[in-house]
Amino acid sequence: MNSGHRNRGDSGNSIPPAVDPADQWVLDPATGEFRLDLEAGLRHTAEQPRPAGVRSRTAADRSATGRSADGRPGVAAPAGASALSGGRAARRKGRSTRGRRVLKWTAGSLGLVLVAGCGGAYYVYQHFNQNISSVKVEVGDEAERPQATDALNILVIGTDSRVGLGREYGDEGSAGHADTTLLFHISKDRSNATVLSIPRDLMVPIPECQTGDKKIPGEARAMFNTSLGQDGRDPGCTWKTVEKLTGVRINHFMMVNFEAVKTLSTAVGGVEVCASTDIDDPYSHLKMSAGRHVVQGEEALAFVRTRHAVGLGGDLTRIPLQQQFISSMIRKMKSSDTLTSPTKLWNLADAATKALTVDDGIDDVNKLKDLALDISRVDTKHITFTTVPVIDDPTDKNRLVLKPGDAQQVFSMIAADKSLTDVPEQAASPEPAAPSSSAPAAPQVDAKTVKVTVRNGSGAAGQAGKAATALQSKGYALAVAGNNADPAATTTVSYPAGQEDKAQAVAAALGLPATATQASTKLTAKDGVVITLGKDFTTPAAPAPTEAPKDIQRVQADDTNVCAAKAK
Repeated sequence: MNSGHRNRGDSGNSIPPAVDPADQWVLDPATGEFRLDLEAGLRHTAEQPRPAGVRSRTAADRSATGRSADGRPGVAAPAGASALSGGRAARRKGRSTRGRRVLKWTAGSLGLVLVAGCGGAYYVYQHFNQNISSVKVEVGDEAERPQATDALNILVIGTDSRVGLGREYGDEGSAGHADTTLLFHISKDRSNATVLSIPRDLMVPIPECQTGDKKIPGEARAMFNTSLGQDGRDPGCTWKTVEKLTGVRINHFMMVNFEAVKTLSTAVGGVEVCASTDIDDPYSHLKMSAGRHVVQGEEALAFVRTRHAVGLGGDLTRIPLQQQFISSMIRKMKSSDTLTSPTKLWNLADAATKALTVDDGIDDVNKLKDLALDISRVDTKHITFTTVPVIDDPTDKNRLVLKPGDAQQVFSMIAADKSLTDVPEQAASPEPAAPSSSAPAAPQVDAKTVKVTVRNGSGAAGQAGKAATALQSKGYALAVAGNNADPAATTTVSYPAGQEDKAQAVAAALGLPATATQASTKLTAKDGVVITLGKDFTTPAAPAPTEAPKDIQRVQADDTNVCAAKAK
């Protein structure tokens, strides 16, 4: 990895190995939830034999008082604390229940950042901060990136790096490519999520990217997985490639390796998977009889790596297995069996953060915690997994290309925050009413009779033509691009006397606020409405599709009936 990569290593804040993590949790009788007291485990380890009839307490065996071994109340770690010192800071009067519940919420959201063959996790306490590795990435000029929205998009990269793994997995010492890549899109209102798998064999343009001090040339056509590792490309290169490919703006990335799925599946006590027929894959070393199985460790890794013995024997049939595994992992992580076990939560978060590499924007455990609390609002039944629509590459049957029409339809839906899940209206957070100044109601006008001239003062070539075309698509047949205007910072819609309603209708058609309209004594009825585009103007996007392609591949995260099929 480049010089921007770092790992905090071990720290004095780590819990001594002699202390059982379960001893550091006390039950809060007011909430029925466990709370962390780092000193409790130390006291429990060092305490002298007790008088007859007085028993030692553990996190799973506290009295109804909810007090620690020496009689003091157990303490929750305060949200936002940069370090822990026995939980003393959390004893302040008026601490929030949000801080007490953060462990449950964080553990539940772990499932949203897992990737088959690898995984990721969010956790809140300082001990886990020492585990996180980060990379400073360069994602290009702001002007070249997709527009920012209130939706959340996290790129999860599973690298097939063999560094340090010996010959056990083949290609000994390989730096690794983007073997498994998922784009997690969490909707603006956090009511649903779409998880888009990007096949490793997809042929795509890879843009020029910066890795540390090295500028790596782009490629007009290359396998997607080479966006990472090839010629020293780092996760920032994969980030740029996905933004260029999908038109979706990415907020953060998380990257993990082979070890993650082994440690995470073990930490939760195994993940249930299903095979519709017997599977014997000599490449992944998976031998599995038909039916349901609980896999962990090496067997879990073999399951998510299997492709030669399932479906059509390629990456497109491995992806549904990975989606099945991730869905099951999400359900397991959100189950009461995991959420009520302090030891499982500890092991899970410790294993996950050790396997995790993130961008430098979220390389602090408190930032990850805040992100986790946000993501955890998504209900499992409203999470849909799908795969980029593709077809065989006409020039190479072992490669893939985007399926015309369908791929762009899916990309447009995600970029426009359209759900692939049927979310009941009550499941979504209510949207606040927008002020009339920012989203004016369009006055009723006969659009085809309104004369509109668009002048470009934005400094970006071609904007007037694009705006005029956008208006024409909405019925303003007389809209035309005029001469360039003097440079302007903001966009204005000027109108002559008596045409205010027309100006407001035109502004609404372009998504401009009502405050953009202004009367002008220099204009006459013959001039009509004149739009002067400023630097703030962005071309209106084409209406996003509301439905996905009919034959799109899907896996619902709450579907327990998905089974791997034998290769044909």
